[in-house]
Amino acid sequence: MSVGRILALLAGVTVLLGTLISVIRVLIVPRPGVSLVTYPMRLSRSAFRRAARMARTYPSADRILATSEPVALVVLLATWLLSTLVGFTLVDYGVAGSGLVPAFSEAGSSVFTLGFALSHGSGSRAIDFLAAGTGLVLVALQIAYLPTLYGAYNRRETLVTLLESRAGSPAWGPELLIRHQLVGAVDNLANLFADWERWAADVAESHTSYASLLFLRSPRARDSWVVSLIATMDAAALAVAINPEASPIEARMLLRMGFTCLRNIAEMARIPFDPDPSADDPIALPYEEFAAACRQLEDIDYPMSRAPAEAWPQFRGWRVNYESVAYALADGVSAPPARWTGPRTVFGDEYLEPVRPIDRQPTSGNTGGAGDTDGSPVD
Repeated sequence: MSVGRILALLAGVTVLLGTLISVIRVLIVPRPGVSLVTYPMRLSRSAFRRAARMARTYPSADRILATSEPVALVVLLATWLLSTLVGFTLVDYGVAGSGLVPAFSEAGSSVFTLGFALSHGSGSRAIDFLAAGTGLVLVALQIAYLPTLYGAYNRRETLVTLLESRAGSPAWGPELLIRHQLVGAVDNLANLFADWERWAADVAESHTSYASLLFLRSPRARDSWVVSLIATMDAAALAVAINPEASPIEARMLLRMGFTCLRNIAEMARIPFDPDPSADDPIALPYEEFAAACRQLEDIDYPMSRAPAEAWPQFRGWRVNYESVAYALADGVSAPPARWTGPRTVFGDEYLEPVRPIDRQPTSGNTGGAGDTDGSPVD
């Protein structure tokens, strides 16, 4: 065996081991894993982001981005298969003593289980069997990976969809409090905050194990998991700041679990953040926007024991724990440009206002239609 063929054999074994390690890290080990094989996914996402920047409207950009991660998953599988093909081609070339083209043909025939090209040597035949098994295992693992991925996705999107009727679309923290006050459901905020605390714990586990979940967009263009989390945390921080005596303990529990979730994802995504910020540190959200939200709550008689100027330091003290990470994640996944969620590189200065359902009341003489919004019968 010549030196060139020995080097080809060693290179092939190295490529195959690298692919094996990547598959184990991404599909089997329940922890985030990064390898050279996953970089094509990043290139794919980057290409879709560049295409989205050329879109003239947000709906057009969202349609482009919606296919980004499914394509990235296909790119990942193709990269694994290609690296496996290259690895076995080099191994066949080094062992069989044939030319590079016959080695490529034999490796492709085995990896894709076509069986049209086989070597007559015992060593090469063993390599063919190993290549065929590797190709089948790769495809089987990827097929088994998708139900796990989309199972976590469906769990995530259930509460995101439910929040649409409570906090607008896209979601906005003050809108959540406004709607609950308008329908007399402020007492139900404790249950909502408790549900979102458990949701944040689930997302912290699933999205750090399967990074693709970060980029899978919601079925509706104006919804987003990260925007929804920011909105519920802002609502909890606002409720605690303006009326600490009456705010439920579940609001504080959600805030702590929420910024823990965001920080865990930030560590996985290598987003820098201050793990112990001071409550007096500045935040990006202007006080004027906070005060305007408080005035909206005052106009509908939301229970408040603190004036906006007095509540601002308390709200800022909570938000400083998650604002920078939340803004970075929202920009990184190109979430809908909702209020209080920071700027977006892809969408420029465009912002989406939350859509509020129109409160339509029946006419006094119409007894054939639905009852009014609180469920009372029509006179």
